[in-house]
Amino acid sequence: MQLNAIPDDRLNATFAALADPTRRAILGRLRTGECSVGELAEPFDMSLPAISKHLRVLERAGLITQRREAQWRRCSIQAAPLKEVSDWTQHYRGLWEARLDRLGEYVQKLQTKERKKHDRQRHKKQR
Repeated sequence: MQLNAIPDDRLNATFAALADPTRRAILGRLRTGECSVGELAEPFDMSLPAISKHLRVLERAGLITQRREAQWRRCSIQAAPLKEVSDWTQHYRGLWEARLDRLGEYVQKLQTKERKKHDRQRHKKQR
């Protein structure tokens, strides 16, 4: 997948929705299956209108869908935007791994240098 294949506005909406811990917690609850708005609101110390605002943000970002069942609204997670974020971040994985490899090599050099210094000091004391 090309880096520019995901429209910026869609990626921005997804990241904005994921930036809030309440919305991430809502998505976490939806991983186990569909829930009503009331069920989603239970663990949070906020009003139903406040939860509804969070749900609208998630829905606009395409992360959830809502459907009516009698007088209840039922929500379910939509994985496609999360897959797009995963694909987008995957492009940077090689960069991160290369930097971590270089950091590991640097740390090894420092440790080797420190061991040699310690060995020289011990050798001087033994004379």
